[in-house]
Amino acid sequence: QVQLVESGGGLVQVGGSLRLSCQASGSTLDDHDMGWFRQAPGKERERVACISSSGIGTTYADPVMGRFTISRDNAKNTVYLQMNSLKPEDTGVYYCAADNGRAYSSYYHICTPGVYEYWGQGTQVTVSS
Repeated sequence: QVQLVESGGGLVQVGGSLRLSCQASGSTLDDHDMGWFRQAPGKERERVACISSSGIGTTYADPVMGRFTISRDNAKNTVYLQMNSLKPEDTGVYYCAADNGRAYSSYYHICTPGVYEYWGQGTQVTVSS
């Protein structure tokens, strides 16, 4: 059983930066692919970025590519999302998620919400224009 807690969200002006953290407990993250997903009001939850268990493989959604960076520190049992050049359309609740930890590969992974088993409570990110 994996428990995830996000932190680092808040209000930031357009063009600013935030770093989100996802702290895990109950289990180590060594075997888990991890992802960040977001949901804007009235819209479906969508991918932001995902990272394989080893940290070798990453996936970014097109709208955030080049602006966001996902990383992990398995020794600290923590996953991060560095967000730069923030835009108003980045506003939403950001969720950290972990898969079932049974991936065959340390590089390949799936970055869609439906394959992730454990979810944090979410942290609000608001980008003002």
